[in-house]
Amino acid sequence: MEELLGVRGIHKYFPGVHALDDVAFSVKAGEVHALVGENGAGKSTLIKILSGIHKPDAGDILLSGKKVDWKNPREALEAGIAVIHQELSLAPHLTVAENIFLGREPRKGPFLDRSVMRQKARRILERVHASFEADRETGTLTTGERQLLEIAKALSLNVRVLAMDEPTSSLSSRETETLFSLIDELREQGVGIIYISHRLEEVFRVADTVSVLRDGTYAGGGPIGEFNEEDIVRLMVGRSVDVLFPREAPPPGEVALEVKGLCRQGVLEDISFSVREGEILGFSGLVGSGRSNVARCLFGLEPFDRGRVLIRGEEARIERPADALESGLFLVPEDRKLQGLFLNRSVESNATVLQLVRRLLGRFLVDRRNRRLEAERLTTELNVKYADLDQEIANLSGGNQQKVAIAKGLSVNPGILILDEPTRGIDVGAKAEIHHLMNRLTHEGMAIIMISSELPEILGMSDRIVVMREGRIAATFDRDEATSERIMLAAAGGERNVLL
Repeated sequence: MEELLGVRGIHKYFPGVHALDDVAFSVKAGEVHALVGENGAGKSTLIKILSGIHKPDAGDILLSGKKVDWKNPREALEAGIAVIHQELSLAPHLTVAENIFLGREPRKGPFLDRSVMRQKARRILERVHASFEADRETGTLTTGERQLLEIAKALSLNVRVLAMDEPTSSLSSRETETLFSLIDELREQGVGIIYISHRLEEVFRVADTVSVLRDGTYAGGGPIGEFNEEDIVRLMVGRSVDVLFPREAPPPGEVALEVKGLCRQGVLEDISFSVREGEILGFSGLVGSGRSNVARCLFGLEPFDRGRVLIRGEEARIERPADALESGLFLVPEDRKLQGLFLNRSVESNATVLQLVRRLLGRFLVDRRNRRLEAERLTTELNVKYADLDQEIANLSGGNQQKVAIAKGLSVNPGILILDEPTRGIDVGAKAEIHHLMNRLTHEGMAIIMISSELPEILGMSDRIVVMREGRIAATFDRDEATSERIMLAAAGGERNVLL
């Protein structure tokens, strides 16, 4: 197969960091090449170099064997190199067709030719098997539909190499299978695909070859058939991660949280459950089942119409997050970048911001020195990797950002911790560390509610499992009785109102 894109001896430096050190990498026509590594390994930097966002400090980029030097991303796009980033870059107020041709709209004289634009958009949408119309406003699309739109946009550029960064992180299982089918079609059409994912089962499903980066260097790779998951994990982290789900449940204590008949019109109906001290209660279900809405209601981010919330047997009136904090309950939200962190603030500011909130509530005074000491303690306990406490958190890897989001909650010593997708988009090493942390916290008496879309995580870390469907509890399983099949059956509507 023809080598479409290659890099040779790439180096990239940032202040105090050698982000890429003599990296070589290539993608052939009709090949799906997986690029894997821990957060901060250099994957994103390499993709930004390939797509013209960054310039390498040394080394060559080759397109069909010829050396190229992109001056900007537009030049890379015009050459057929497209990237679908994890944070999708679409204009929600524009139509689907307008997003596909943004900046290069068909014209008839000085005017936009909207008829031609819609016709071209429809042909491209058919190619990706999209069910939505070209005239639909983009903001009304689901996450999976927006992902398809990003691919359609790339195909409209006659893409030769398509890079996908964590493309399934927010997709349902059905949407994921649709994406995989589309990848198979693109492969047959001779498109080279760079597939970046922390989900190794996906890598083995779609990839022909794999390259592993570790600490900015090439750690190994080759045909995917020559590796198993343990081999890749060892290359990624430089060690064997033997226990990814290290659940060691302590004897459960008193009931920490009890929810009775929680309802929110059109969203949640008759939600009742309890979680004890030292217990991890897992919440599973399909995207849109209402799992996150339960967490947001409990933390005061969404109102509920009826129901009772009892914390250690006493009625809790939670109308805003400050009430939840006062009651000893904290939520680490699903989207750390939009909801969990202040990306333009320092590691220290993010880790200790809740102490300032409690100061405003009149709980206690916090001086700068104590805040810094507390930030050092929390980030050390959670093994957060950063240059210094004043580093802007936007410059940390995803796994380290997630650890700081958790540290922020732990800074106020909650008795009940809700973790919504605690390991989404982070590498296996960071996942194992967060799972070990959850284990330790429950042994210290904390009650944890974990919402996760990953069945191995739900099965491996939960003591009991609540399955939601269409805003209701479809089933509740004890750890010993839960299986992937039973959870998926309940989530899809085949098993309702089961209590084991």
